[in-house]
Amino acid sequence: MGIKEGPKTPIRKFPLSFPATHPALSRALAEREYTIPTPVQEAVVEEGVQERDLLVSAQTGSGKTIAFGMAMADTLMEGAETLGRAGDPLALIIAPTRELALQVQRELSWLYHYAGARIVSCVGGMDPGRERRELSDGAHIVVGTPGRLRDHLERRALKVSSLKAVVLDEADEMLDMGFREDLQFILETTPETRRTLLFSATLPKAIVTLATHYQKDALRIAARGETAAHADIEYRAMRIAGNKIERAVVNLLRFMDPPGALVFCNTRNAVRHMEAQLTERGFSCVALSGELSQSERNHALQALRDGRAKVCVATDVAARGIDLPSLSLVIHADLPNDAQVMQHRSGRTGRAGKKGVSVLLVPPSRRRKAEEMLGRAKVTATWGNAPSADDIRKVDHERLLANPLLTEGASEDELVLADELLASSDPRQVAAAFVKMYRAGLPSPEDIEEEVPFQPRGEKPHREHKHREPREPSLRQHTPREQIPREHKDHKPRTFDKALREERGSKPGGMEDGVWFRLNVGRERKADPKWLLPEICRQGEVTKKEIGAIRVFETETLFQVAPGVVEKFSELVTARKKGGVRILPARDQSGESHGRPYGERDAADKAPDAPIAEAKALGEPRADFHGKKKFDAKPEFKKSEGGEKKFTGNKFGDKKFGGKKFGKPGGGYKGKNPRNPSA
Repeated sequence: MGIKEGPKTPIRKFPLSFPATHPALSRALAEREYTIPTPVQEAVVEEGVQERDLLVSAQTGSGKTIAFGMAMADTLMEGAETLGRAGDPLALIIAPTRELALQVQRELSWLYHYAGARIVSCVGGMDPGRERRELSDGAHIVVGTPGRLRDHLERRALKVSSLKAVVLDEADEMLDMGFREDLQFILETTPETRRTLLFSATLPKAIVTLATHYQKDALRIAARGETAAHADIEYRAMRIAGNKIERAVVNLLRFMDPPGALVFCNTRNAVRHMEAQLTERGFSCVALSGELSQSERNHALQALRDGRAKVCVATDVAARGIDLPSLSLVIHADLPNDAQVMQHRSGRTGRAGKKGVSVLLVPPSRRRKAEEMLGRAKVTATWGNAPSADDIRKVDHERLLANPLLTEGASEDELVLADELLASSDPRQVAAAFVKMYRAGLPSPEDIEEEVPFQPRGEKPHREHKHREPREPSLRQHTPREQIPREHKDHKPRTFDKALREERGSKPGGMEDGVWFRLNVGRERKADPKWLLPEICRQGEVTKKEIGAIRVFETETLFQVAPGVVEKFSELVTARKKGGVRILPARDQSGESHGRPYGERDAADKAPDAPIAEAKALGEPRADFHGKKKFDAKPEFKKSEGGEKKFTGNKFGDKKFGGKKFGKPGGGYKGKNPRNPSA
């Protein structure tokens, strides 16, 4: 088992003439006017390929569904004109998403119509009971998603003993979505004599490994090169400010006026927001995201197919497998995460030989990422700006003059009514009414300011060098700073706003007569004016303007209150008996404390081994232990058998006082008071 590569399996180029296939399929293809095959369709029916396992890499939208339908025809039909009565499935097709599976079912239904094939779908979000009944009635081909197919296999509703072919469509996406275990489970239950056809847009290492284990003598086919850019898709990159993405989407839809457009966003919330904005501006729009039920998704896709909606806003996962014939424009409102995702998005257009346009909206901050992504995808994009309102009005004018209503023939009744209008009204007024009716159905264009022209990396905009007169040397250039006379300095007094002044503890000049109060919290309890000020105002029922300087010390905080509200403030804070933050009159009215104010340091801060006796002399309720650690509970002692007291620690545990500096690691003290080790 393995993949035949190199000289054994050369990558061949095939002529473009539609190949001969089974008569039933040829008849269906002729009715659909399929005359010129795509390279992948030509490759899979070449002589000598019909009975081999295939590992096919082809771009999104290259006609892979018709290709593997043609590839397995001879295997399923075995020379018969029709497939006969349906029983156990003959072919199993696995797709990554519901939409892609249902699309494959629709394509194979008309392709195998004259062969009498019965095709059943088994996808998540649908009624599993109905699917089991359809499987029990018999099927020639079963199309499904990995999770639902595994569920039917485990319940023995899906019988795979008669399978002749298994197809893995978009295998790289299935592995990216985490279906590896489900795929392995399904493939291991199928007969070893089956043909395995693996189709993928890219062939990463994981795909090659999967093929090595489950394919025999596989022929590798690369249609039109694995890394070549999609020739039917034109890429454009438009620079736009991040806050004007919605306006750019509106103007793009108005300027290009596509029969169908797909707008990609990265999240569900972004999809909802974009869909609401476009609907409000007058676009017929639907949304696709993972939060929708299968019924809602089907209604949205049907609205796009029958023309009731022209714009679809979707996430990456929700848009996988969407095939809309009229889709000619893809807009990346949010940049994709990598080059592969960008190609999958863009592959929704430019399908089956039709042309399409893929537009990336690039904010200035994402320009580098967009350039790298385009380079990895080997795509050459045309850079420019989003269409302006004037550009749209000019295009509207041209479209109005070329409107088919003005060139198509009219009936007798319409001509009679036209003569009556011209006889009763001014011809210019009639024409003006037609213009108003034409413009009334168009969403208004958005005003987008002219963006800075795009400069490719490595090129700098040309600047004109103007001659400047030499400046006179200033005193500061030649005179030391401390010797500059004051009159030559551009001196401005330093000013601080109130919040910064309070935070630094400086006294405001307008509160010289303020009365000092104190709070029972300080630096040790992480006091900060930012949360102390609202607490003071709440307890004393005052405003911020009536509070002056706030000075934070080690164990307390002093602050000023305006003289006019002191009496009321004092009564309110004195009556307060509960709460951890208490306000009391200051011990003196100088604004000083026995501690040091917030933000200042002295020599004691720099001496970690200062004796505790000095800290107690400062009058603080709780002192630092060696300038670093504090304890809030009395030490606990217990008597040993000999009557000796042993220290067991406090609520912080022995670890607080252990270590190399104070004793054995993890241990405590014996017979000594930790508050005063010298005792």
